[in-house]
Amino acid sequence: MADAQALDEVVTFTSDLIRIDTTNRGGGDCRERPAAEYAAEQLAGAGLEPLLLERTEGRTNVVARIEGSDPSADALLVHGHLDVVPARAGDWSVHPFSGEVRDGVVWGRGAVDMKNMDAMILAVVRAWARQGVRPRRDLVIAFTADEEASAEDGSGFLADEHAELFEGCTEGISESGAFTFHDGAGRQIYPIAAGERGTAWLRLSARGRAGHGSRVNKENAVTRLAAAVARIGAHEWPVRLTPTVRAALTELAALYGVEADLRNVDSLLDKLGPAARLVEATLRNSANPTMFDAGYKINVIPGEAVAHVDGRYLPGGEEEFRATMDKLTGPDVDWEFHHREVALEAPVDSPAFAAMRAAVEAFAPEGHVVPFCMPGGTDAKQFSRLGITGYGFSPLKLPEGFDYHALFHGVDERVPVEALHFGVRVLDRFLRTA
Repeated sequence: MADAQALDEVVTFTSDLIRIDTTNRGGGDCRERPAAEYAAEQLAGAGLEPLLLERTEGRTNVVARIEGSDPSADALLVHGHLDVVPARAGDWSVHPFSGEVRDGVVWGRGAVDMKNMDAMILAVVRAWARQGVRPRRDLVIAFTADEEASAEDGSGFLADEHAELFEGCTEGISESGAFTFHDGAGRQIYPIAAGERGTAWLRLSARGRAGHGSRVNKENAVTRLAAAVARIGAHEWPVRLTPTVRAALTELAALYGVEADLRNVDSLLDKLGPAARLVEATLRNSANPTMFDAGYKINVIPGEAVAHVDGRYLPGGEEEFRATMDKLTGPDVDWEFHHREVALEAPVDSPAFAAMRAAVEAFAPEGHVVPFCMPGGTDAKQFSRLGITGYGFSPLKLPEGFDYHALFHGVDERVPVEALHFGVRVLDRFLRTA
């Protein structure tokens, strides 16, 4: 079991990593190297030999391997990203890169996404070094750059250029799973991610006839694009139940003592109350317009207009997504993928999922573990190129009223110290027994 020093270290590591500003503004504007060097130093202190790997100067990744006791067992990848999204200090109660520990809470950008998990990994590995613990399976530890943008300098680079470092890995764990979801009626639910929607970031462009703003123009690029964007924003996508979402709905229905009527999902969601939030975003594909760029002067009709759409598609849903975009954009608007990544599905009846469930229940016996599909994506997409099945498992025991999802990319991001302690204990147990 994780020792007292590990519980102290996870708080220190979380705070220290937050203080290292690894803001990823996109377009290559980020420098993870100081955080990577910090993580490598802690791994080296546990007797490991971490490698620092870069595709682009300053965009640093860290990889290390822990040899397991069973050479016949498949290896397990344990990964976390080092970069964070931007934060405006004026919007926060504390400085977002202070790493302040106040009233039993660690504050700052990355506290839940995902320097907390990075710190848990480091704390567990160092505790094992003190205790002489070896896991059953080989563990590959990876801290990545660029997850908050394209992952080209991070997990994509590692998967494409350093596949040999992940030899034998069949499964992996990372962010966004095994956190406490309070349903408001006394139940504590711990969703473990066993799937991700695919990423389809789109660039839409419309061409027309440029001209004077005072004249009639039926080939107005702005009008054409605006109409397409409005159609996309108003589109109602049909329900498509993936195996992971079916499993989530079935287990939630059993927990609430209602019939799992998957033919009438809207009625079922009504019976699940707040717990419906765990699945409602992954019942369908989605496409949300997010950016619009057109024109350069108020009295000039531009010849081109551009928009961007954040699209997400379910496992098995890419073909439907493409066909729908063709229909909604129409003949006057072209679209292309600005960034595309695959959707993922992981088995919920695997030994690894059972071990995750058991680890959570050992330290939260009052909790109810259920599978779920993440609406967004993680580095598991890139590592899937190597045949690695990804799960979301970064355990946190959170108090009621603590809105975990709202803090992702939100203001006043923070994590309770007790949640970090729980995470270390659960992660330690899982990695020993997986």
